[in-house]
Amino acid sequence: MANKKKPEIKSLYYITHVENLASMLAQGILSHQLVEDRGVKYKAIYDAEIVSNRKLKTAPDQHSLWYFANVYFQARNPMLYRVVHEKEPKEIAVLGVKPQVLQARGAFITDGNAANNATDFYGYEEGIKAVSAIWKTINGEWWNSVDGSKRKIMAECLVPGSIPPDSIHSVYVADHEVAERVRKTIAQFGRPVIPEPVMFFQPAKRYRITANLSLAEGDMFFSKMQTLTVSVNTVGIMGKGLASRAKYQFPDVYVCYQDACRSKSLRMGRPFLYKRESPFDEEMLDEPRTLTAPNDIKWFLLFATKRHWRDNSDLQGIREGLEWLVANHASEGIKSLALPALGCGLGNLEWKDVGPVMCKQLVKLGIPVVIYLPREREIPPEFLSPEFLLRD
Repeated sequence: MANKKKPEIKSLYYITHVENLASMLAQGILSHQLVEDRGVKYKAIYDAEIVSNRKLKTAPDQHSLWYFANVYFQARNPMLYRVVHEKEPKEIAVLGVKPQVLQARGAFITDGNAANNATDFYGYEEGIKAVSAIWKTINGEWWNSVDGSKRKIMAECLVPGSIPPDSIHSVYVADHEVAERVRKTIAQFGRPVIPEPVMFFQPAKRYRITANLSLAEGDMFFSKMQTLTVSVNTVGIMGKGLASRAKYQFPDVYVCYQDACRSKSLRMGRPFLYKRESPFDEEMLDEPRTLTAPNDIKWFLLFATKRHWRDNSDLQGIREGLEWLVANHASEGIKSLALPALGCGLGNLEWKDVGPVMCKQLVKLGIPVVIYLPREREIPPEFLSPEFLLRD
């Protein structure tokens, strides 16, 4: 295994239902086996088949995975995405656990989802080396099945029996409203309750423009909108930014994009809609085969903001593409839409110029629309108001 710098592990994470918090802060994080043996009242969040699969899988010491309390190196992983997908984010909490548990007697460290047959188990020293080798993947923003990142980002520490209450340092929840409610229920335990919407695949901030149009700060690729927009050039190169992300996270989108460029189906003023048929769940959720209704289909709107990747983005071309979208979204079957701030960031356009153009066109759609603001720089509040964005 290649030598890697030892990662700075500040926390491990345990996913649970908010109704379990008081019990866990009093008794610790118990293995499934201890919960069952002691008859502990426990609100389950995982699919029964997933839990039973872990019961059948054994660690190198021949104990079932049920014998261990398992914590992840990365909370924002396919398991949490599945839980948030199946339940309301307000029902879910993530416990922050002190990294000292990695050295607990009899503990194992894995280089991926412990229930996956491709995953290896290690003691502490070798486990830290294994985790170091995939640390970039563990801390990545996305994953897929093709390159193994979906398995690796779920690297775990398995602690025999239980993790004591004093190893729990924080409680993370999806928003401020949930945080206030949880603080009241666990006040006697003295743990900070921290709203972290991005951890739960929620926008960090939202700004309402109209009933159907809003702005968001966050990761567009985890949007709940039916159609996701990727800003591209017309020469078939996805080199940086959101286009690069789409290329590696969804390789089929890249193939479609290159075909659309070659056929001239995609051009300035004429976006191309890729009506992707495979469920989004298959790439993003842990154990998608156990879902009863895996029907989260995502379409991709390939929207040209420039002709060549070296060029700056073209505001007039963006305006024409938006006009096409207004005229054709209904006949194309677009039911909801997420877009980046077109041409901003790597395209070198300014939100104060692009925002009004986008918003005045997109309010005409009559469907839910979310514009994801550029991450590259903070936008002054006056450029985020309905008065500014919808002015004549």
